[in-house]
Parts: sequence; structure tokens; C-alpha cells
Amino acid sequence: MNDHTKSSINRRNFLQTASVAAMGAAAWTGCAKLKPSSRRRAPAVLKGRIKQSVVHWCFEMFGEKWNIEKTCQVAKELGCQSVELVAAEHYPVLVRHGLTCAICQINMNPDPPFLKGFNNPDHWPKLLQVTRDAIDAAAAYKFPNVICFTGYAAKNPNDPNSPKIPPDEGARNCVEGLKKIVGYAEQKGVTLCMEILNSRDTSDPMKGHPGYQGDHTDYCIDIIKRVGSPRLKLLFDVYHVQIMDGDIIRRLRDYREYIGHVHTAGNPGRCELDHKQEINYVAVMNALVEIGYTGYVGQEFIPTREPYQGLWEAVRLCDV
Repeated sequence: MNDHTKSSINRRNFLQTASVAAMGAAAWTGCAKLKPSSRRRAPAVLKGRIKQSVVHWCFEMFGEKWNIEKTCQVAKELGCQSVELVAAEHYPVLVRHGLTCAICQINMNPDPPFLKGFNNPDHWPKLLQVTRDAIDAAAAYKFPNVICFTGYAAKNPNDPNSPKIPPDEGARNCVEGLKKIVGYAEQKGVTLCMEILNSRDTSDPMKGHPGYQGDHTDYCIDIIKRVGSPRLKLLFDVYHVQIMDGDIIRRLRDYREYIGHVHTAGNPGRCELDHKQEINYVAVMNALVEIGYTGYVGQEFIPTREPYQGLWEAVRLCDV
């Protein structure tokens, strides 16, 4: 065998080995390639440095439309510790499954909870009552957080022609309104988490919220700092922050002491955390570990394919 033949064989062997290795890496890191049959019932959480939660509404409203019992069963199978943003009537179901509710919902029916927030004093009477009720329910079950919102800039968010609340006035109102309830949260040992929502995506009301006032991280952080309570923090939704501000890892580091809860979803589209979206969730999760974040990460994407498999992939991806 001459040197040229040996070289060709060695090169062919190297390329074959590299191809097999690449395929293996793609099957592991490119989670969308995994077959449901091969991984369906295997726990997705192996390391557990990130505490993970399933956001119920995504899987209740889309895909196979899981009920609360199904969502809890899946969360347990995957190794998640929480199912969140569920009605208080379902809390006993969570407890029966050995789960917590990482962040509790408020009930602003018939309006969505994010529509009428603390930036408008007209909404305070109802908003303060339902937030107090949510704090009471969370405290009774020893759940850690209750969600809150700035609300929309329009004085009447149901009327497109309604006059707008200026950003500085909205921020002042949020500070004043939140100060009326945060002391109660302190007494009960529950943390209010204000969520940033994007106002840019106009494609679907579950993907973007045109008109929402707290649509930038710095705006929400300024309100939180001015309230000045350890029981008011930021719900850092990676999907919404990516759309409005970007620079996710730097923001996590800069605002580490103010982050009370984290949400995920792929961008664009608020879909699975797969190769079709732009956010590097492995790097984001490693940054959370680096800054010493001890709260929960809620999987809040809208399933576009088999929901169990998409959720398994997202949970495994975030298990850094």
C-alpha cells in the first residue's frame, strides 16, 4: 500500500468518524431531531441546577389542550418542580402531585390580567383586591410569587381611541399603586413579580402586546427600584426582552438582584426552543447559574408540534 493510498484511507476514516460524531452531536444538541419514541418517558431533568416549571396556559390552549391533571403528570415525568399561572382552584391538584406553583395568577376577569395594571389608578380598587386574594392563596400554599403588570398605556385599553397615559405618569402611578400592596406581600412572605411584555409583535395577542406600557426592561426596573421592596421583583421573560431590548446576558448580570422569575419561548414566534429560533438558551441558563439565580424558569412557549416532545426538548436544553 503506497503513501497516497494510506492517506486516502485515513482521510476517509476520519471523515466517517467525524460524520458519526457530528450526527451524534446533532441528535443531542439539536433537540428537534429526537424521536418521541426514544425519549418520550425519560426524565428531561438530569442536573437540576435550574428549577423548571411548566406554564399551564400554553398547553391548555394549544396543541392537545392538556387539562391541569395532564399538565401535572407531564411536569412530574419530565422532572419539573412546578406548574404555574393556574387558577387557585387547581392548587390542590398541584399539591397532590408534589408540585409547587412558581408564580400565581391574578383574576381580572373578564379582562386578561395584563390589560389593566398599576399604571392607571382607575383600576386600583379591583386590582388591589385581586392581588391581595392571590397573595393570600399563595401564602396559604407556601407558593413563592404572584404576577403583576404595568398595564396598557391607554386609559381605557378596550377603546383604541382612548387617551394615553404618558410613560412618566404611568411609572409614577405604578410606584404609588404597588406601594399600596407590597407591604401586604412582605407580611405574607410572597414576592410580586412585574412582567415585561413586548409591544412590537402585532401578529397575535398571545405573542405580542401593542400598547403595553412596561415594554422595556429598564422602565420596569426603574419602577421596582423606586418601590424599594425586596418583595417586588422583575419577571424576566427572555422572549419579550429579546424582542424589545436584546443583550439578554448582560441584562441578567446587571439586574441579578431584581430578577424574581424567568420565562422562556423561542423567538420569533413564541414557539419551541429549537433550531428555528434565535435565542441561545444554553448560554442564558448558564448565565442564570453564574449569577446565582435560585428562582424558577417557566417554559412558556406555544407548541406548534407534538407538545410533549417539544416540552421535553426545552426542559432538557435548559438543564445545564
